[in-house]
Amino acid sequence: MVVNKQQFNETSRRYQEYLLGIVLVVLGWQLLSILVAKPVIPGPMPAMVRFFEVLVPDLGRDWLISAYRVALSLVASLVIAVPSGLYLGRERRLDRVVAPAIYLLYPVPKVAFLPVLFILAGIGDATRIFLIFLIVFFHILVTTRDAARGVSSHSIYSVLSLGANRRQVYLHVIFPACLPKILTACRVSLGTAIAVLFLSETVAGSNGLGNFIFDASYRADYELMFAGIIGMSLLGLILYAVLDGLEKRWCSWQHL
Repeated sequence: MVVNKQQFNETSRRYQEYLLGIVLVVLGWQLLSILVAKPVIPGPMPAMVRFFEVLVPDLGRDWLISAYRVALSLVASLVIAVPSGLYLGRERRLDRVVAPAIYLLYPVPKVAFLPVLFILAGIGDATRIFLIFLIVFFHILVTTRDAARGVSSHSIYSVLSLGANRRQVYLHVIFPACLPKILTACRVSLGTAIAVLFLSETVAGSNGLGNFIFDASYRADYELMFAGIIGMSLLGLILYAVLDGLEKRWCSWQHL
């Protein structure tokens, strides 16, 4: 009963923090709208009213398309980058061979490959998903590799002494030790992923939130444009909240 009450209080506090953040953003938005006093920055209330007016079906459809692209890119990055990073972090010889290629490709802005990807794969979902995947993949790979390097050898030797095999060491020692940093890398890369999503959807795009916002701005419908921006903000908020919830659930030992 005590545990349930503590969980309820923690969840309630988290929702209050999110609500306070939203209130501060809305107040800052209203103040900026008053100071600028131009149609290009409408107040939050007209934009929110427009948001609900176009939510079904137009904005809602584009929101789901963008959410699908980001979520699939994130999952694909985790599935490939996490095992690769864990292995490279513990296999120093292989890491010395692969590291120069990682250091060469990691700093390159992946957006630079967008025209090439459009030529090779067309302008469909695959191109946009792969572009976001590249950005998130390298961030998670490097973070996971560095976290795996830092796992204490004493922890590994103690498990080996109990008869654990190599797979069990990775599954029960190295991966749990790296998991908090992996989730942190996901949260950090999420903002960049959504920014790249917006850019990719405005270039030769016909759907998604980026195309919705760009089309509204092209027609100088600024209330509609900000309705799309609200939708993109909610996308980031929901994905961030999901990652935050997963960390609370999977890394509960950090919050004891």
